[in-house]
Amino acid sequence: MATGTNDATGDDVVEVVSRLIRFDTTNTGDPETTNCEAECARWVAEQLAEVGYQPEYLESGAPGRGNVFVRLEGADNSRGALLIHGHLDVVPAEPADWSVHPFSGAIEDGYVWGRGAVDMKDMVGMMIVVARQLKRAGIVPPRDLVFAFLADEEHGGKYGSHWLVDNRPDLFDGVTEAVGEVGGFSLTVPRPDGGERRLYLIETAEKAIRWMRLTARGQAGHGSMVNDQNPVTTLAEAVARLGRHQFPLVLTDTVVEFLVALSEETGLPFDPEAPDLAGMMDKLGPMARMLKAILHDTANPTMLKAGYKANVIPATAEAVVDCRVLPGRKEAFEAEVDELIGPDVTREWIRDLASYETSFDGDLVDAMNAAVLALDPDARTVPYMLSGGTDAKAFSRIGIRCFGFSPLRLPPDLDFASLFHGVDERVPTDALKFGTEVLAHFLTHC
Repeated sequence: MATGTNDATGDDVVEVVSRLIRFDTTNTGDPETTNCEAECARWVAEQLAEVGYQPEYLESGAPGRGNVFVRLEGADNSRGALLIHGHLDVVPAEPADWSVHPFSGAIEDGYVWGRGAVDMKDMVGMMIVVARQLKRAGIVPPRDLVFAFLADEEHGGKYGSHWLVDNRPDLFDGVTEAVGEVGGFSLTVPRPDGGERRLYLIETAEKAIRWMRLTARGQAGHGSMVNDQNPVTTLAEAVARLGRHQFPLVLTDTVVEFLVALSEETGLPFDPEAPDLAGMMDKLGPMARMLKAILHDTANPTMLKAGYKANVIPATAEAVVDCRVLPGRKEAFEAEVDELIGPDVTREWIRDLASYETSFDGDLVDAMNAAVLALDPDARTVPYMLSGGTDAKAFSRIGIRCFGFSPLRLPPDLDFASLFHGVDERVPTDALKFGTEVLAHFLTHC
């Protein structure tokens, strides 16, 4: 096993990703327990400055929440610039649960292991390597390229993308399009002739992120007495109704286009007017967990808070629910939630980031498709909707057209969806090398 202990990583993407993982940039959402991105961001800036860039390092609204920007001038400054963005922070990891230490950056069994390996220090590593290669070789891309390495994505981008959009709009001068995470990875599906086809899923849409606090109020009292105004009971019943509820099937344009492509490749029938999607989704293996979530709104209870002593009924009880809402469904979703929780529970939005959707067409899509096919000629690119959210939510606010394109060719049996925020997060070394070549092709032909 190699652990990538040498900081002189150069242009070896495997070593770069390993080094990035060894920076513990855990973002808990709590300023007191969050490990800031500054050390990692300054290291990224050093790698770029080493080959001639002039990085701009910015701390956005809070000490240590580091962001780095560089711009590579293109041949045609009349064209809009392309933003390539990646975030440096990661979600927490409990070392006792892992096969390797989550911040070891271990290179073992054909994988780089550690928190952030797929979310998203893999893409950050590819960005660094390609940016260095372009600068060192003196390659002038077709258009300006803006590379952005960002803080705080895992808690909504308050100290990263959203702060930068609001406070440093000059960084995005001339930017018309962007690519970021959770797209461009392969999904292997069975074909009717018994063979297989790799589909590369390019993200063209995201559900809204809406974190909701529910509050029930009642009568405080002694735990030994009868109390028909116990807020814990009221809240628990509302949370259970909401958590078990199946929201209606809604097929957006992106989802229909994805399902049509899936039907063409697998031979499974798909009728948008009378969809029966169970069999089709089951053919996707573990990835179905992520992709089934793009058919419906979801509301998953994640946190509960009530009481301070075993024999005291509290006056209030609270819950937090992670809601992900499809484009165009905001008002209908709220009405459905209100009916489910009932009149005795109040709700408030503690995070509200809008949904996003664009079409799967245009010169940039053609360039992504050409880059993938140059390295995997028998593949097919298709659009899809992400059930989560990315920094694209900030950039779309200022009119930037956003896509998810972090190319990886994955083993068919890898449960890729489970690695996001999961135990033993890891990325294949071959996928990193493939992705770096695809990204380089894309950025020199975009």
